[in-house]
Amino acid sequence: MADCSLDLLGSSNPLSHLSLLSSWDHRRVPPCPALQGTPLSATLSLVMSQCCQKIKDTVQKLASDHKDIHSSVSRVGKAIDRNFDSEICGVVSDAVWDAREQQQQILQMAIVEHLYQQGMLSVAEELCQESTLNVDLDFKQPFLELNRILEALHEQDLGPALEWAVSHRQRLLELNSSLEFKLHRMHFIRLLAGGPEKQLEALSYARHFQPFARLHQREIQVMMGSLVYLRLGLEKSPYCHLLDNSHWAEICETFTRDACSLLGLSVESPLSVSFASGCVALPVLMNIKAVIEQRQCTGVWSHKDELPIEIELGMKCWYHSVFACPILRQQTSDSNPPIKLICGHVISRDALNKLINGGKLKCPYCPMEQNPADGKRIIF
Repeated sequence: MADCSLDLLGSSNPLSHLSLLSSWDHRRVPPCPALQGTPLSATLSLVMSQCCQKIKDTVQKLASDHKDIHSSVSRVGKAIDRNFDSEICGVVSDAVWDAREQQQQILQMAIVEHLYQQGMLSVAEELCQESTLNVDLDFKQPFLELNRILEALHEQDLGPALEWAVSHRQRLLELNSSLEFKLHRMHFIRLLAGGPEKQLEALSYARHFQPFARLHQREIQVMMGSLVYLRLGLEKSPYCHLLDNSHWAEICETFTRDACSLLGLSVESPLSVSFASGCVALPVLMNIKAVIEQRQCTGVWSHKDELPIEIELGMKCWYHSVFACPILRQQTSDSNPPIKLICGHVISRDALNKLINGGKLKCPYCPMEQNPADGKRIIF
């Protein structure tokens, strides 16, 4: 008993006390008549009280930890229920999925176009093979050329981009593009970075700026002025901004924008734009769906080519002019075009038909009465 007491007193781990007490079974020890009714010694009483207190503290700590973990787990479940909806497909009308095979082919084509535009050519080719999608070479060629030149620019090779810009010079001028000038300027700056040994070569190359002298006079003057500091080191001169690496990012952005304009492509792939727009619109549509189900007015959203309300996507997603009727709060379409009244106010055709009373139309914004037939359709 003395050894046992020393072990318990010397141990700071309450679990050791638990294991020791659990291993000791009083039923296996024959009762000693001489010890029955004998009070415990002071040392043994102290040991037993310490063991009981440590057991109690351990149990309380385990209960507290379990409570914290349970609270965290329950919050995760609530967050999942709040942010995810298993019926997301329900926000889309069933009519959208008519002609399912055709819709699937259109979606596959959009994915392939996105992969080509992002430069993931091998992935796009693999998808075409596995989906048996027939993509002709004329469709691939612009993307192949675009990515080849962009890869060269990322490696600070201006040759392919300059060759492309010179071959498309006339069409770039029609777009008021400054791509060719920026490419020549970048090549001139690279020569300046070479130090005094490249001074004569830089002066000779400056002849390429002659066609751009009228539109980019100020920028050409800055580059020619930098030659004065060439021997002292351009990086320690007032023209050190010419060596900034941000010019390469600007070149890549300008080339992508102008090349896509000439090739009839959007700078961002339609798939990425649609996905970003869907992320903005989906929460609003889910709320509208819940309201429609609650009020049992399912006929509000019956057409697959329109939304029940106007959703603001921001200026970034504006690609053409749109008009929302100020009366019905609906975006106009080919079947419901905007109509200009004699007084100059514009409403939709559906709103005009609803405002006709006795063969006359009173403008909802001014007191002028007019003949509905005098309204003229507007094309934005």
